[in-house]
Amino acid sequence: MTESPVVLLPVLTHTEDGPMLVYLPYQMVPVYAPPPPQRWVPALPPAGAGPGRRRSCVLALGELSLTFGLLAMLLAAYMVYGKPMEISRAQAHLSETLDHQWAAIPAPTGEPAAPQPEPAVTDGQPASRLHIPAMEARWVVVEGVSQRALRKGPGHYPTSAAPGELGNFAVAGHRIPSIFWDLDVLRPGDSVVVETRSRWYVYRVLGTRIVRPDHHGVLADDPFEPGAPATRRLLTLTTCHPLLNNYERLIVHAELDRATPKEAGRPRELKE
Repeated sequence: MTESPVVLLPVLTHTEDGPMLVYLPYQMVPVYAPPPPQRWVPALPPAGAGPGRRRSCVLALGELSLTFGLLAMLLAAYMVYGKPMEISRAQAHLSETLDHQWAAIPAPTGEPAAPQPEPAVTDGQPASRLHIPAMEARWVVVEGVSQRALRKGPGHYPTSAAPGELGNFAVAGHRIPSIFWDLDVLRPGDSVVVETRSRWYVYRVLGTRIVRPDHHGVLADDPFEPGAPATRRLLTLTTCHPLLNNYERLIVHAELDRATPKEAGRPRELKE
């Protein structure tokens, strides 16, 4: 430790000769003085992490939310307006094609009430018409249930029975406003009419049910007892469930009530 410095202090003293100024040694003693209080200075945020960057993040999130919202609105508008118009155009073309195909086949001879074989069709080609009065709807049914075929309208499962045949005539359709959106309005007793080149087939709804997508028994010849031989003339309509989802299937079963030749005119169910 460094020794304290010694200084000479002048002191006035009195002697026999009179007052005298003498210098006395004095060792200075250090006096502790507390350090001055330090002023608190808040730490500066890292570069780029200030309010400006936070505002930028909020604005970016807002823009993303707005973009996703606009995309959702555009998708909804397309589903409600664009998709029905697209399918309506496809259905108009299919209807015209179907009429030409039917008109090109010679009229049947002999007993008019006898069923006539229907012309063979390939995937995506028009095969019949489906009328559901309770939905105020009518479609041309195409052959096949591929994505390409179902973009045009309801499609007939190729492995299922033909309209009016013994077994199960099964038809699939998308759950969109222009197709099977309101299929759940059908109730037991409602009519479903299938039109072919030569006949009208009037089915009556038996009921509806919800199944898993992998429940293929609804397409069996007897959907109530899969694997059993066909003993009834049934119709099955299938679509996605619930609305805007596809993790379940809505199924409508109907049974043939009667069949009439086209020459007899339209069924009364289509005149109401």
